[in-house]
Amino acid sequence: MPINNALHSSKKDLVLCEDGSYTLYSHVFKEAYHSTKDGALYESLEKHVKPALHLKSEKEKLTILDICFGLGYNTFATLYYIQKHHLSTKIHILSPEFDERLVRSLNTFNFPSEFDGIGHIITAIAEDLKYEDEQFKIEILLGDARQSLPKIKEKVDIVYQDAFSPVQNPLLWTREWFFDVRGICNEHAILTTYSTAAAIRLGLYENGFYIFVHRAPMMRYSTVASLTFLEGVENIDMELKKIRNIEAKSMRDEDYTLRTPMYSK
Repeated sequence: MPINNALHSSKKDLVLCEDGSYTLYSHVFKEAYHSTKDGALYESLEKHVKPALHLKSEKEKLTILDICFGLGYNTFATLYYIQKHHLSTKIHILSPEFDERLVRSLNTFNFPSEFDGIGHIITAIAEDLKYEDEQFKIEILLGDARQSLPKIKEKVDIVYQDAFSPVQNPLLWTREWFFDVRGICNEHAILTTYSTAAAIRLGLYENGFYIFVHRAPMMRYSTVASLTFLEGVENIDMELKKIRNIEAKSMRDEDYTLRTPMYSK
């Protein structure tokens, strides 16, 4: 049953994470937007920003698809990290988001002090749903992510796959979803995600991604997927995994209804 945007927007609680940053808990999805143990800021940095920017450190310009915007932690942590380390990399971030009310409220959200230097960017996004200067360009794509994705014309270098969990938001984790993601990726693109589920890794693998393990201090391991093989990164032999777990299969659109709007994390 579709959930209207106003209801989705209202049923949230503020939650303090163990790293001192705040996130929200969605009563609609019965999930927090981030791991409260890992922390909103720490999770964004360690599972997405650091591995992605490290693997693409040779690139002078990066286009990033942030699925989905939510509280904006992945996007804002990217800008924070680049500024902190005085990187000259130009960044263009495209991020689908269904909950406009949430984005409009971000200039009042209690973000960590690490984001103080980008407060003007947060305010601009809350007011205009976009921001651009000489180094950074950010665009919020309001609406259902399954409808927004095919409209993106620019090829992306990095995908932050960070939607609500496959149990709660399945249509942003199916094999067909990853087919659409693959369609807007350049030939050397990578994808980062907190999910380590066999069904998710199979969906990526069936769309031509190599699957790798990412490990970070004091955090459960996560997944990096790449359209080219990454030397020196812990690889998972997916063919062997399939042999050892013959019942495992990727998630499919046909198992769910496309009538339900896809909400962000």
